[in-house]
Amino acid sequence: MVSYRLAEVADRIGAEVRGDPTLTVTGLNSLGEAGDNQLSFLANPVYRRYLDTTSAAAVILQPRMAEEFAGNALLMENPYLGYALATALFDSAPVMPVGIHDSAVVASTAKIDDTASIGPQAVIGERVVIGPNSRIGAGTAIGDDSIIGADCRIAANVSIYHGILIGNGVTIHSGAVIGADGFGFAPHQGSWVKIHQLGSVVIGNRVEIGACTTVDRGALGNTLIEDGVILDNHVQIAHNVHIGENTAMASYAGVAGSTVVGKNCIFAARAGSVGHVTLCDGVHLTAAAVLTKSLTEPGSYSSGTMFSKTKDWKKNAVRFNQLDELANRIRELEKKL
Repeated sequence: MVSYRLAEVADRIGAEVRGDPTLTVTGLNSLGEAGDNQLSFLANPVYRRYLDTTSAAAVILQPRMAEEFAGNALLMENPYLGYALATALFDSAPVMPVGIHDSAVVASTAKIDDTASIGPQAVIGERVVIGPNSRIGAGTAIGDDSIIGADCRIAANVSIYHGILIGNGVTIHSGAVIGADGFGFAPHQGSWVKIHQLGSVVIGNRVEIGACTTVDRGALGNTLIEDGVILDNHVQIAHNVHIGENTAMASYAGVAGSTVVGKNCIFAARAGSVGHVTLCDGVHLTAAAVLTKSLTEPGSYSSGTMFSKTKDWKKNAVRFNQLDELANRIRELEKKL
């Protein structure tokens, strides 16, 4: 079990200690569940009610909240950031041993850094390059001519196709597929002719890609994921999409082909975009919103009908289909007035 003195934690997360700097903490937990040897935090005012009764050894708080708590505290303006930084101290994920597992299949032309780790039954293709301190999980397949930078964490059973370029500090979770063919077909005499996807996927630094997320390769140019992008589980990124720095997409978000998404955008769960549109920096699509045209002004955008009881929703759905007729009738009435 790992343990840290409060002074050590404060140094790692950039906080000020109020109380006993020698106090030892062995874990991290919520205010309501923390034990007397655990660290907690208060970032959301909703949980303020637990501050008076928490058993936590210490709490990460904003300085203005310090007078409301009599116990040990780590003071910083952004407690949620402090929580995020503290999680790294108590992460119990196993660390893969350096080296290539005996059951892995590695092409003779691959270049694996001496500090990298290749897990059981992983398959590493021809001319693949894997950088320092990167870890490739069990059963993961990396196609020919792909390049993976330093300090990457590729989990078990990830599929990375041929010719993919991945930067430094990238995390890709199990079941993700990087570089599959984009959905390109030409109609011909009642059937479909496949358009072979000739581009690649280029992923920047510090990107995180969730479980079972897919990023398709470009049809001609490349699909681009810039630095700091975070994609949740079950996200679909189509061919030739360009996602700007630090954009975040929650589960089941989807972006159709050749769309350009700006920097610092947010797609809430099930939000999506049609193809061939451009979003400026700082756009926030709320849950289940569907973008149908380009946006040049940052801000929050929504679509869809409001949540309501089913019987009311059914009535309103019928009325929605009558809106065009009603609008025409109103227009005719206005002409007569």
